[in-house]
Amino acid sequence: MPKVAVDAGGADLGPAEVAAGAGLAAQRGIEILLFGPADEMAALPAGVEVVDAPISIAKAADPAFAVRSTPEASIVQATRAVAKGRAQALVSGGSTGSALAAGLFNIRRDRGIYRPALALPLPIPGARPVLLLDVGANVACRPEHLVQFAHMGSAFCQAVLGFDKPRVALLSNGEEPGKGTPDLIAVHEQLMGQGGTGLNFIGNIEGTHITSGMADVVVMDGFTGNITLKVIEGVSARTMRAIDELALVSPRARLGSRLFAPAMVALREEIDPETPGGAYMLGLRQLGVVAHGRFTKRGFARAIEVAALGVREDVIARTRAALEAAGALRKPTRSTQANLPSEHAATV
Repeated sequence: MPKVAVDAGGADLGPAEVAAGAGLAAQRGIEILLFGPADEMAALPAGVEVVDAPISIAKAADPAFAVRSTPEASIVQATRAVAKGRAQALVSGGSTGSALAAGLFNIRRDRGIYRPALALPLPIPGARPVLLLDVGANVACRPEHLVQFAHMGSAFCQAVLGFDKPRVALLSNGEEPGKGTPDLIAVHEQLMGQGGTGLNFIGNIEGTHITSGMADVVVMDGFTGNITLKVIEGVSARTMRAIDELALVSPRARLGSRLFAPAMVALREEIDPETPGGAYMLGLRQLGVVAHGRFTKRGFARAIEVAALGVREDVIARTRAALEAAGALRKPTRSTQANLPSEHAATV
């Protein structure tokens, strides 16, 4: 059974909420190494080992500097535990920036990877989720980065989500191959020529198609992905609030809301952002999961469960194999040996 290192620092509801989620995951048979302030965590079940790490750098303005200068920080200790083999996956309840910086310094990029990507399975009502990547690790991406993201996303969907031959699409401003920036056009051409590698590339899609079921994996740069994700989340939240408000406008509406209550509860659960467990850092030597800071214990437990599943399904090796088959791995050079996170810019 894999062991998961969990950083409890920086969560909106405090370390105790992360610890409660770790307790739930431990009851389901997952071993956990929990880093955070020990005096803020209640008694936990067997399977959870607490490492007292009261310092958090989740709010640091310069995550890379904070990681270098604060070795005692909870996220730094958690990533070092993974790097040293004390745990096989990482879950962070703090900021994406500090988790990505600590992951790059300690767990490090996998060989041949240009840049890690943040991948998020977006829940779709009545359908299976669609994996979006990158949703915030890299503000700008070169064509070779996006080509790697396509293979990384496809491999992840197969290993963790159980999709057979996931349909991979490129987000653009039109479906035609010639639409988009010069970089997107170049990426389209490269991916169209990689059908023999097992990649099921279906071409470009527009933003309105993300939730239509046309694709299982949608590839984009981190700047576009972060904006796309937040627009979707905002529209979804506002729509649910509008439904609640309409249910109160009249006695007839209140009666109708009671009749539809079971269906609405089911819908809320289906689109709950805690269900996927957070965003996944793909491209490191071990799997990392970044849970949203506002998650409750249920969301943190889910993040830990999916991290453990990723280890059991060997998603890192399967992703690497897909990239090797496509010839999409970066050739090692002296400049890549340093493997520093200065070229990355976390935006979430």
